[in-house]
Amino acid sequence: MSDLDHRVGVREQNLVVRNLKLSNVTEESCDELVKEIDQLFGIDEVSYNIKEGEIHLAYDAVNVSLDGIEEVIRKYGADVHDDWWTHTKESYYKFVDQNIKDNSVHKPWSCHQAPSGAGRKNK
Repeated sequence: MSDLDHRVGVREQNLVVRNLKLSNVTEESCDELVKEIDQLFGIDEVSYNIKEGEIHLAYDAVNVSLDGIEEVIRKYGADVHDDWWTHTKESYYKFVDQNIKDNSVHKPWSCHQAPSGAGRKNK
């Protein structure tokens, strides 16, 4: 896949897929919740499985944060499910997202470069 296979603001190298269980989501708020999250810059795909109570997210970890998505979720009266496994996944997702964001601005360097002026001289 390439970056052209995704929405604007989503790069393949920064794309993450997340599944989180939500609580207090009503059928009335479900559609508006998904619609507002879908409009965020950097979201590639979002869907909500009302039977399982899980939200499926695909987004660019550099342009969108899980905290920002959770703010939208709370705006509609819902929240991340309060159990051990969901909180463990949420913490892991935030850790990985921060690493992706940090690595996107990191400038690679190498100590194995030839010093300036040390190149071969042709005679």
